[in-house]
Amino acid sequence: MIYVGTSGYAYDDWKGPFYPADLRPADYLPFYARYFPFAELNSTYYRPPSPFMMRQLARKAPQHFRMAVKAFSGITHDRSRLEDAVSFRRALAPLEEAGKLACVLLQFPYSFRPDPAHREYLRRVVEVFQGLPVAVEFRHAAWVADEATFQLLQELGAGFVCVDEPRLAGLVPPVVRATGPVGYVRFHGRNAAKWWRHEQPYERYDYLYSESELREWVPRIRELAEQTRDTFVAMNNHYQAKAVINARMLQQLLGLQEAAGFRPDPGTGPDTPATAGRVHP
Repeated sequence: MIYVGTSGYAYDDWKGPFYPADLRPADYLPFYARYFPFAELNSTYYRPPSPFMMRQLARKAPQHFRMAVKAFSGITHDRSRLEDAVSFRRALAPLEEAGKLACVLLQFPYSFRPDPAHREYLRRVVEVFQGLPVAVEFRHAAWVADEATFQLLQELGAGFVCVDEPRLAGLVPPVVRATGPVGYVRFHGRNAAKWWRHEQPYERYDYLYSESELREWVPRIRELAEQTRDTFVAMNNHYQAKAVINARMLQQLLGLQEAAGFRPDPGTGPDTPATAGRVHP
């Protein structure tokens, strides 16, 4: 099954383009779930979740809804305390028990390159989450240049995160591979000019895909879905709800059942300036 959604959903600058202006943040998730069956939870990158937090999310989300939980930065970026992964896994229990956990998303930084120490660390982290679906995203192209990377992910039963991002030297190209029961695709936008040089983090993801650009991915996503149990597609071009617009477009291109009702407000479209919501690296 293919699930299309966005990377995060709790952005204040989505008020107007997507959320009603008077909607309380506590009601973002139920509103979002009317239109999408899946979302990435990104707040867990900044601080480890608690079981209480996961229980509240499981309670708010409808039964059909699935959530990918992004691993805490101490696990993927600092990499100094493997015990962070152990406590992180324990906190996911309420979401797992409710049947609403899509997967654990391990997004490693550009500095995480394929050497023996990093390969061993990757193995140890994934093994902590054994029994849970796991998807791994690399930011450095050297990982996908080596077939051993895909062999390792297959051995661990972890999904490879396919990405669409600027075609810049060193970044991961749009490689599509199925290495585990979960397929995963993340759209980061193609804002090459702002990827490395930007004043605000959100500028990197300020990009609206055209229909033709999304159409390129339709056969790739379908191919991935044929080889996996579930395939999750997340739009990370979140500034001014462009992720919402593109996720809706992709739903249509894939022929997925749509939730009715959403139309962008013509007075608050994606090009209207607004204060950006919190973003992740």
